[in-house]
Amino acid sequence: MNLPFSDRISEQPRIVPFQLPQDRIDADAARVVKRLTQARHKAYLVGGCVRDLLLDRTPKDFDVATDARPNEVRSLFRNCRIIGRRFRLAHVMFGPNKIIEVATFRKDPTIEAPDADGDGDADEQDLLIRHDNVFGTPPEDAARRDFTMNALFLDLERREVVDYVGGLADIEHRVIRTIGDADVRFREDPVRILRAIKFAARLDLGIEPDVYDAMVAHREDLLRTARPRLLEEMLRLMRHAASRRSVWLAWETGVLATVLPHLAAWIDDHPDASSRLWTRLAAIDARTKKGDLPSDATLFTALTLDPALESMTGVKDALVGATDFYQELQALLPMPRKLFDRVRHVAAAQRRFRTGKESTLARRDFYEDAKDVYVLDGARVRPPKEPVRRTVESG
Repeated sequence: MNLPFSDRISEQPRIVPFQLPQDRIDADAARVVKRLTQARHKAYLVGGCVRDLLLDRTPKDFDVATDARPNEVRSLFRNCRIIGRRFRLAHVMFGPNKIIEVATFRKDPTIEAPDADGDGDADEQDLLIRHDNVFGTPPEDAARRDFTMNALFLDLERREVVDYVGGLADIEHRVIRTIGDADVRFREDPVRILRAIKFAARLDLGIEPDVYDAMVAHREDLLRTARPRLLEEMLRLMRHAASRRSVWLAWETGVLATVLPHLAAWIDDHPDASSRLWTRLAAIDARTKKGDLPSDATLFTALTLDPALESMTGVKDALVGATDFYQELQALLPMPRKLFDRVRHVAAAQRRFRTGKESTLARRDFYEDAKDVYVLDGARVRPPKEPVRRTVESG
């Protein structure tokens, strides 16, 4: 059951002791929390790192939430910079490549927003969140987040998990649930639909029935999302060793038909041949688990390869067929020019691999990506007949 905003949070949270080895906590994140608390600020670990620790997984990142304002955070850390225009965040730097993100507690800006039409009819309003820059309290910060499992705070000083939204119970039951009414939450930010798919696939979680129904009902709202963000979220579905289940869930919910209709139609029309796609995605997941993540060009080509090859059928120049196909996709998922050029060349090259005419491709800068896609299909790449050398003729 999904609740309206007024019932999303409890001012009296559920607090549960959580003892875990110190080496499970990032030392730099712990230092940031400690310095903030020593300066008499509230500070917790928050979000995905807490969720992953509770699921006995290794967090990728450690984020901090605090009542300190960004400038107050910067005054405590010399190695800190403030970023963001939509909402200002503090990045505390540790070395050249490590960042601990520190965010001030926020609240949902739509709660205080007046009814634009004055009629109070929420069903007729555009709920899409376009700003998110209102400071808040810990329970308000928890309530503005997408899913209950992502809204938990870890108090390092007391070694306790602080739960304002019922996330602990949902983690215990391994279920994804929105904070508040799922229909409203997906209308506020349709990308949450893709995030639900990503978490379900990557963490092997179930989706609460009302949430699943809302995902299906509001899948068309994804088209209201900024297209570069939509492309990035689709690529994220491919990057975490769970692309097969992610794409399957996207297809099952109708999300794929909204975002990549050419691919969804191909799967529908070729139920037997679609096993190639699922096998290819499983191969990507196996590689990623070994730490060998393919490039974005390889990932996107592997995802869309079957309808792309179909579009090349009967076309003399494979590159022309591939270009026409991906140009159509640009209307829905516009790729940056460099990625677009790489993807169309990689897709066109598959026909040469399949006909044994790939030897000259070894000179091209997209060869490794093209070879990767071919190998992901379970094929073996033949070595060039002759070593590829650049020669300089003497004058």
